[in-house]
Amino acid sequence: MFLTRFRVNTARPGARRLLSSPQVMHAAVMSSFPALLPTDTPPPDGPRVLWRLDHTARAEVMLYVVSPDEPDMTHLVEQAGWPAVASRSAPGWESRPYGPFLDRLTTGDRWAFRLTANPVHHIRRKEDEPTKRTAHITPVHQMGWLLKRQEQCGFRVLEKPDDRRLLPSGTTLTGQPHHGDRYELTVHDRRALSFDKSRAPGTAAARKAPVSLVTVTFDGRLEVTDPELLRRTLRQGLGKAKAYGCGLLTLAPLGTAE
Repeated sequence: MFLTRFRVNTARPGARRLLSSPQVMHAAVMSSFPALLPTDTPPPDGPRVLWRLDHTARAEVMLYVVSPDEPDMTHLVEQAGWPAVASRSAPGWESRPYGPFLDRLTTGDRWAFRLTANPVHHIRRKEDEPTKRTAHITPVHQMGWLLKRQEQCGFRVLEKPDDRRLLPSGTTLTGQPHHGDRYELTVHDRRALSFDKSRAPGTAAARKAPVSLVTVTFDGRLEVTDPELLRRTLRQGLGKAKAYGCGLLTLAPLGTAE
């Protein structure tokens, strides 16, 4: 397993094209692996290629990739990097083995984390209708989506000390749970995306209804409860829309920024 970081040169036309469509970015990321074909299906229970875009500043965007194999991002440097200053020793991206870090995870470890996800649920408007996948819209429900999955993913989100909560026991004035006040967890960078799934304009696939999804980024602090489950989450991702930049959970030491 490898963890890779690539800084996007947002001033380049190629970068703006990549950033405009998760489908285009997905294709570019997958092209970093010579052994993978565009039609390859990720294994249901094995490591897969995950990626995420972090907008760390107004004009700075970082691409993170977790993958079973080490990537070759030469094409991304040429399209959306700084090819004039790239060299064999500094090719324009950084890749590090991920396995040693995963192997060191133990129960009780505490980490800062970041996750961009597509929080959804299934609803039925009428009793005789099939259920329909629908995005969670409010931050409280989006937090609830993540908290509902934390145990099966091998971690628990840390709770705030009582003296840092705005309201007793993390509740609202009506007594209802208020996740945003109880947990070391924030939701930001909500994006409503709509894009064509096909990369070939004019094709039958391109004329279909565009793909639409809502993504949000979670920042918070967690404690490892089951190292093996957490390793699986870090390798396989969390939630839907993994091909479109969702599901990649990354950890960092407490008190540091990614």
